[in-house]
Amino acid sequence: MRIPRLYHAGTIPLDEEFTLAEEPAHHVANVLRLKPNHPVVLFNGDGNEYSGILISVSRKLVTVEVDACLTLNKESPLPIHLGQGVSKGDRMDMVLQKSVELGVTEITPLITERCAVKLDEKRWQKKHAQWQKIIISACEQCGRNTLPDIHPPTPLSAWMAGSTESTRLVLTPGAERPLARQPYTQHGFRLLIGPEGGLSEQETHQANECGFTSVSLGPRVLRTETAALASLSVLQAQHGDW
Repeated sequence: MRIPRLYHAGTIPLDEEFTLAEEPAHHVANVLRLKPNHPVVLFNGDGNEYSGILISVSRKLVTVEVDACLTLNKESPLPIHLGQGVSKGDRMDMVLQKSVELGVTEITPLITERCAVKLDEKRWQKKHAQWQKIIISACEQCGRNTLPDIHPPTPLSAWMAGSTESTRLVLTPGAERPLARQPYTQHGFRLLIGPEGGLSEQETHQANECGFTSVSLGPRVLRTETAALASLSVLQAQHGDW
């Protein structure tokens, strides 16, 4: 029997019935079409996992009772803050989903010179809410009980100038320093990846002026989504929990 993992925003009480939040309730009743007495696993981002059972299921209301709370730490010991140039189509969605699976700690979508996505403030807010759902869904799938932070879309210059103790890295085709030889740092990494078309020369220069070290993944030029996921994989294999 498949036991679904569901994100429930809010407190999860033990040994008492409570109503699931709207989105997981819809998923239970209308997508999975589960019946009462079916086991479920819940998490709310506090680092714990809660096992329970469905009590009642209707199209608009689902109640559940939780009988156990388990502390299961599945977070990487390596903090990584990914600054990802916003890309069009499903590239950005893929980067968000897979970076969660790869253990990223924070993600900031970046507005760069070559950003092909042009939205007003209201539509950026809508896009951010969509990205948050992707983060939650990825955590449900991969077993993480802590949600990575997905920050609002931010101009590249503002993000680069932000204060951090992390080692700053910018992926730059042709850079002499290989990412795989980057030494360990207990404060983790702040990793900058450009959108499709990459960062402009001026943006790369500004990044270097802000303390970002240019690193490469080898002689081939990678697509933006490939570059982000390959970089996270290298860092996790070198210094994380791989």
